[in-house]
Amino acid sequence: MDASAVPQFRNGGLAAAAQTFGARGRQRGDAATMTDTTIGQGSSKSAGGIPSLNDVVTMLKRGDLALAFGVLTILVVLILPLPSVVLDLFLAISITLSILILMTALFIQAPLEFSAFPTILLISTMLRLSLNLASTRLILSHGHEGTAAAGHVIEAFGNFVMGGNFVIGIIVFSILVIVNFVVITKGSGRIAEVAARFHLDAMPGKQMAIDADLSAGLIDEKTAKERRKALEDESGFFGAMDGASKFVRGDAVAGLLVVFINIIGGIIIGVAQQGLGFAEAARTYTLLTVGDGLVTQVPALIVSTAAGLLVSKAGVSGAADKALMGQLSGYPQALGMSAAVMLVLAALPGIPMLPFLALGSGAAALAWKSRARKRAAAVAAEANAAAAPEAAAAAAAAAEEPISAALKIDDLKIELGYALLPLVNGPDGTDRLTEQIKALRRSLAIEMGFVMPAVRILDNVQLEANSYVIKIKEVDAGSGRVWPNQYMVMDPAGNQVGVPGIHTTEPTFGLPATWVDAALKEEATLKGYTVVDAATVMSTHLTELLKNNMSDLLSYGEVQKLLKELPKEQGELVKDIVPSQINVSGIQRVLQLLLAERISIRDLSTILEGIADALAFSRNPATIVEHVRARLARQICAQNTSVNGYLPLIALSAKWEQAFAESLIGQGEERSLAMQPSKLSEFMIAVRDRFEQAAREGEAPVLVTSAAIRPFVRSLVERFRSQTSVLSQAEIHPRARLKTVGSI
Repeated sequence: MDASAVPQFRNGGLAAAAQTFGARGRQRGDAATMTDTTIGQGSSKSAGGIPSLNDVVTMLKRGDLALAFGVLTILVVLILPLPSVVLDLFLAISITLSILILMTALFIQAPLEFSAFPTILLISTMLRLSLNLASTRLILSHGHEGTAAAGHVIEAFGNFVMGGNFVIGIIVFSILVIVNFVVITKGSGRIAEVAARFHLDAMPGKQMAIDADLSAGLIDEKTAKERRKALEDESGFFGAMDGASKFVRGDAVAGLLVVFINIIGGIIIGVAQQGLGFAEAARTYTLLTVGDGLVTQVPALIVSTAAGLLVSKAGVSGAADKALMGQLSGYPQALGMSAAVMLVLAALPGIPMLPFLALGSGAAALAWKSRARKRAAAVAAEANAAAAPEAAAAAAAAAEEPISAALKIDDLKIELGYALLPLVNGPDGTDRLTEQIKALRRSLAIEMGFVMPAVRILDNVQLEANSYVIKIKEVDAGSGRVWPNQYMVMDPAGNQVGVPGIHTTEPTFGLPATWVDAALKEEATLKGYTVVDAATVMSTHLTELLKNNMSDLLSYGEVQKLLKELPKEQGELVKDIVPSQINVSGIQRVLQLLLAERISIRDLSTILEGIADALAFSRNPATIVEHVRARLARQICAQNTSVNGYLPLIALSAKWEQAFAESLIGQGEERSLAMQPSKLSEFMIAVRDRFEQAAREGEAPVLVTSAAIRPFVRSLVERFRSQTSVLSQAEIHPRARLKTVGSI
């Protein structure tokens, strides 16, 4: 939909507050940066050059150093004895890490999202083995002191599983080892081995397919590189998983051997060295050993399960729950047969009826829902098939359009998420956004002197529901999120508002804001907050983007139209200078340079007279613009006059005037600025600090320089304060009321 449209910002307080308090936010950010720097310099080292506690904490915050410290800690545990309290802590870390690995393997969408799994598997295996060795040292050296000799975690696992009978504990531990070693580890290792082999065998064919798509023009070079990279990563991942499965198998074997050594060695030490009875030594050391084995084998079993899930997920996309449930519930016949079997089993004598009856009923309900869903999908498919001929005809008609139609681009475009469509086609029949866009184009035409291109509004299903994107010449210029039935509330002081809602950032000026329900609008207004609706937020954003890009939107054709619509008397002036002294492109460039600094070109007659005067001594657009700006002194001063009727200004000191003048190299129109980077940085900081101080005082001043250096000063200021006006002394109208608010 095209809207020859867009409004003025109906609540002018938002723009004013944004410009006034945006400087305050930047000042607070700069102050915070300076404070952090000072603290870092003041606490870098303690006396004598010895690293302080802050240095150690800073080093540990770095991921690479933290990982290296963790691996070294694991290796140290293999050598040095651990107190039982520390061992309990590390065992808890091992169990938590294994659960985290399993949950990650369950929730990832594709195996490559967890490509670090082989490395994590090696580290977790080394952690379990080091803890196994540390617990073995404690069991053999302090086992005679009681079942808590190796910590309370091992004691609790042993008592819970064994229930006072060490034979039960040994059997349960053996079953866990068998399940881990024979079933899970062996199966996942085999899957990883076959997957790695097939991926390596298929790699040449897949690479040739990518090259063929690239040669045929179906994909570009960037996409081809991305596909090759994904192919290499996938092959490397499954190859690494093939080797990583050996870690799990070796871990299981090592755990079994450690348990055997601990039981035999513990009984020998308890009977021969500590004077314990055989039965007491067997009970104590078996409980400790089985508890130790369970503490290490349970995390090993969890990690093995995660490895099996990861390698068996090769052909499945999406999280494990959605993939499995989507496929298991995709066949209502299978669910129906399962329900029938369970209901028959519930009717057999001697079988508990309740569990089978409940499961059979649940399966039957799922089968019915799945069948209804498939019928609805079939009806939709038939409808699509019936509409296929019309769609094919429309596609054929579209295909008949000339290829040149694909080259056309929209100067201005707004793409909306589906939840924002009520802003265009409101339920009350009014197009709020469209009407505001029309008013905005009319307002900008009066303010800036030419009509902005039409704005095309369309929906984009790829955007989030409440998101929008503004594009200028098909390039993203800005984006944001709005809620159609709510209001954006902002504090004029730049603080977060005290009204409940969705906290966000205002998209135009970056101020903190909150989206609130319509019922809270009156309350927010009474508290003195600025309240605007969603359409106004979008139109304000569009307004600022248009003002920042007006020079790009002034096309050659638009300049020709402006020249043709001039009064007859001014038309004669155009004939005198075009094309004998300057062409239309030259005039276009002069007008674009004026618009880039937000100077209205509505007074085109005065601008053309200034161009005609300047052509007598220069044809450089930048030099012509400076002469034209002097002609527009009254307009420029009026544009920057405050509500109190005076022009606030900040003057450039003689020191900086001289510094800029001495930094100019070249002659005439070839002059350029060659100032030292340190000097440039000092100047930018001084300008920013002085203007932010003026903003805190409620002023929006202009920067005044000499005419010779104004273009170069402006080129620097626009990099960090694009909305700040830089005027030369020749542009100050004699009748303008001036107020000097500071100097630089």
